[in-house]
Amino acid sequence: MSWHKIYGLSLRHIYLIRNSFPRILDLIYWPSVQVFLWGFISEFFTINSSYYNNTIGVILTAAILYDFLFRSSISYNMMFLEEIWSRNFSNLFIAPIKISEIIAALTMTAIFRTLIGLVPAVLVAIPLFGVSIFKLGIPLIFLLIALYIFGISLGLLVTAGLLRFGPSFENIAWASLFFLAPLGCIYYPIEILPSALQVVAKGLPLVHIFEEMRNILINQTVNSLEIFKSILISFIYFVFGVIIFYGAYYGAKIKGTLINIGE
Repeated sequence: MSWHKIYGLSLRHIYLIRNSFPRILDLIYWPSVQVFLWGFISEFFTINSSYYNNTIGVILTAAILYDFLFRSSISYNMMFLEEIWSRNFSNLFIAPIKISEIIAALTMTAIFRTLIGLVPAVLVAIPLFGVSIFKLGIPLIFLLIALYIFGISLGLLVTAGLLRFGPSFENIAWASLFFLAPLGCIYYPIEILPSALQVVAKGLPLVHIFEEMRNILINQTVNSLEIFKSILISFIYFVFGVIIFYGAYYGAKIKGTLINIGE
């Protein structure tokens, strides 16, 4: 694996973002809107609900963490789609670049896009609603790692679909996380789900991440086992995503459809 090639691929996307004000505005706009929306909804629940002592803190923190997951996955997908839209897709695969280098470059650059949107949203939430995700302490780092790995895993699965089915598969990029959100128990405890769905939900890292987030904020305790489970499950999905991506790539290569995807 050549770090020069990975750096070059990453730099291309960084320049693309840096020199485009509409792209930067889009990255900042949606997370900030999420903070405003869930901040005011949480304030309403604080006044009218007794479930949480700190409703606005719990729900808004969950919204920010979920947006981090959403942005990391979408950022990975969008950079891949940029290659298709700019008709650079065939050049990317004709060049002497390994699949592992493409995955590494997109994975490293996705965090750059994600932070552009996340940091302003986090900073807005502190003075406006008095909510800071940093109250989670050191466990926040590990929760974000688990979310990022899982987000990239979903990105890999979607890009594998793009390789297999072409640009028409891009709608799945937007739908995938919305489909998983109800099972992820982002805004409510897992006990809300029917028993059968609870079994399925525990197979997702999201349940362990957001249950632990609520545990830290409400009970002021840290369950290291839940954090470890979330990272482990996320990593398993990542390995699965890489395997599916390689399978889709070689399948498209054998069928001869790879060269036509960007056309």
